[in-house]
Amino acid sequence: MKALVLFSGGLDSTTSLALAIDKYGKDNVVALSISYGQKHIKEIEASNKIASFYGVEHIYLDLSKIFEFSDCSLLEKNHIDIPEGEYAKQLESVDTLSTYVPFRNGLFLSSAAAIALSKGCEVIYYGAHADDAALNAYPDCSKEFTDAINQAIYLGSGNKVKVVGPFVNMRKADIVKLGTDLKVPYELTWSCYEGHDKACGKCGTCLDRIKAFEANGLKDPIKYEEN
Repeated sequence: MKALVLFSGGLDSTTSLALAIDKYGKDNVVALSISYGQKHIKEIEASNKIASFYGVEHIYLDLSKIFEFSDCSLLEKNHIDIPEGEYAKQLESVDTLSTYVPFRNGLFLSSAAAIALSKGCEVIYYGAHADDAALNAYPDCSKEFTDAINQAIYLGSGNKVKVVGPFVNMRKADIVKLGTDLKVPYELTWSCYEGHDKACGKCGTCLDRIKAFEANGLKDPIKYEEN
């Protein structure tokens, strides 16, 4: 059995990749990294290093054209500042996070399904987790979304491909614990929304990551400008 892993080079997707390799073996795992027109290439650089570390097949796909109409603050074409602070605090003043890329996971998973069928993969892993789904911050990270798109892809692939979200009921701290047990090279990962030399330590994803390591009594191995 082969697995295709949606792989950004971040903490969650790298743990998902490690989990798939642990279950199926590296020769039966394909990592798929997707550009969506983000402001920096740090994620892609990280994904290349990690794919080489594990020795897995690594595919790159550019979907940036699809998001050219979005006003998401993560996109290179927009000059909107990326907000600082925890997601819950940000949602006190807005209905939708400016870092939400419209239906990104839906597009990513649909693209992954087409590639999975072509590559003979029967399962797609992706690293959505409960913290990102909380308060509807990122609606395409929820268990309900995962279940629905799994059914759609399974039916649309002629019952050949399933979607697995191994972390949809887990907090980020739980993912760090699992990844630590799997000896994930977190020092190679990149989660920050900014593209500086060091992670900013102030955006929502940086703060979530720092807290997840602290909850496990660990220090995040990457370097931060703050904290």
